[in-house]
Amino acid sequence: MQTNSCQQNGSSQKDQSTGSFSFPGIRSLAAGAAGGVCSVLVGHPFDLVKVRLQIADKTVRKSALDVFKSSLTKESGIRSLLDAVSFWGYDVGKSLIRKLSSTTYPSNADLSIAQLFAAGLMSAVPMTLVSAPFERVKILLQVQGQKPHERKQGTKAPSGAIILRGLYKHGGIQSVYRGSLITFARDAPDSAAYFATYEYCKKKFTPKQEDGAEGCLSLLAVSVAGASAGIVMLTPLFPIDTVKSRLQATEGKSRISSTVKSIYSKGGVKAFFPGLGPALLRAIPANAAATLGWEVTRLALDTS
Repeated sequence: MQTNSCQQNGSSQKDQSTGSFSFPGIRSLAAGAAGGVCSVLVGHPFDLVKVRLQIADKTVRKSALDVFKSSLTKESGIRSLLDAVSFWGYDVGKSLIRKLSSTTYPSNADLSIAQLFAAGLMSAVPMTLVSAPFERVKILLQVQGQKPHERKQGTKAPSGAIILRGLYKHGGIQSVYRGSLITFARDAPDSAAYFATYEYCKKKFTPKQEDGAEGCLSLLAVSVAGASAGIVMLTPLFPIDTVKSRLQATEGKSRISSTVKSIYSKGGVKAFFPGLGPALLRAIPANAAATLGWEVTRLALDTS
């Protein structure tokens, strides 16, 4: 199965021009949001399992199956917002690179892998500004009832809005944005590796016509490229994600260095990789769905 229109390695031909849908920034946000919705529908249960395994005490949670069976997923639109900002930031990064370069780049195919890597790196700046407080609240929501004394009390879990107000009331903006530095340390190389790998795979998968021109990229190829990018970005930086989850789930003040020492003391290097299995299981379908939703929506908007 192929897309209805040929794409230049994911770069819309209207990225550089005006058309019936004449707001490239809005197109990027809308396409990213669509990709985020697809990602949430496919990957949220695995993400929930991963986070709970990263922060749970061994006496409380013993396996991914144990967590999954005892967890009720709460879908939300947060992931779509974050993906919208990420994909928009990536497009902004590519635009900045084109403007700063003396060479004209009509499409992504003309940007080097290093330039695409840099554009992905830039996308982490707006992404972190938006994602840090959401990540903080999300983790606190996902760990509700995980501590034995909380489960015995059987109190009603507070909403995300109540948690956010409580964080700000007791610690101000610093408490809300706790873990933002390590979130950026995770998201910057994550995003750079993700987008560079995605564009590289798409370029390799794009068929060539007899005259040497690029042919249409199939939806399957887009999905495989997205899944490959998800795996590449996840595995090397998983320990940073573990530290971030622990840091943001901790009550009171905590430092990155003390969090790292605490994790290592409880299980050595292996302790930095809890939930890697569910995370990998999530990365493949969720990123395939995200990039597919992103590309199809961009194509639909560009041809509208």
